[in-house]
Amino acid sequence: MSKTNLEKMLAGELYDAGDPVLLAMRVAARELMQQYNQTTYDREIRGAILKKLLGQMGTNIDIQTPFFCDYGTNIRVGENFFANFNCVFLDCANITIGNNVFLAPNVQLYTAHHPILAAERIKGPELASAITIEDNVWLGGGTIICPGVTIGTNSTIGAGSVVTKDIPANVVAVGNPCRVFREL
Repeated sequence: MSKTNLEKMLAGELYDAGDPVLLAMRVAARELMQQYNQTTYDREIRGAILKKLLGQMGTNIDIQTPFFCDYGTNIRVGENFFANFNCVFLDCANITIGNNVFLAPNVQLYTAHHPILAAERIKGPELASAITIEDNVWLGGGTIICPGVTIGTNSTIGAGSVVTKDIPANVVAVGNPCRVFREL
């Protein structure tokens, strides 16, 4: 029995993003994002929308608007999470965020990617690789986390960094490409 495009997407295999099921999921997410991004700062209303949008969330969640994601259902957020203005989560694969994680403005988490070879890329199928951000992490403004990356516990990523590889726990890492600057 062959896998659905949703199953392929979540397994990190080539999948068709134009699949009607995936399209319907993205449309539903956009409707919820539209509602969320139009709310005033009412934690009860925002919390109710986030419960419908996100796959899982802890308590004390504060996501500033505007906020954008592909599906929402593939995002899991722990306790005490803050995301500042204009964050983008391309959650074609799972995005798992631990407790006490803080995101500055314009942070982008990209699980989506495409085949490197042009002959394969132009055929259309896409790929996705999960992102994990462990507990007590701070991502500076404008940070981009690329597909398949894990950020270790207690680490800080400097503003403007492009994280292409895993970052260990207990470090400050900065740059493009992001590299460990010092241990904490």
